[in-house]
Amino acid sequence: MGVFHAARGLSDWPHLSQEYCDRLDEIREWFNQNLERPERLSLSAKPNKQAQAISWFKESAVEHITQIRAMISILETHGITVERIRTQRPGYVVYEDEHQVAAYPFADTPT
Repeated sequence: MGVFHAARGLSDWPHLSQEYCDRLDEIREWFNQNLERPERLSLSAKPNKQAQAISWFKESAVEHITQIRAMISILETHGITVERIRTQRPGYVVYEDEHQVAAYPFADTPT
């Protein structure tokens, strides 16, 4: 599960304080304003194919990484373990922009 999915799930917890809920909303809104949604997350160009790609932030996306770290901090505060993975070989790239790469992983890509 990705960080964004985990944060959405945490927001649904009935015991999550309003402060944390508001902060997660702020971070998600920041990403909605500052990160493009990949047009494609499948190896196939056919419509309605299942998403298979993993999204990676580029090292140059410093503001995005700062925001995702804030989100991760909230997740970890609430007992949700987040594994940070770095790679130089994300896989077969199906989408790329200034801040991110979405790629179908190679067999040896850490996931």
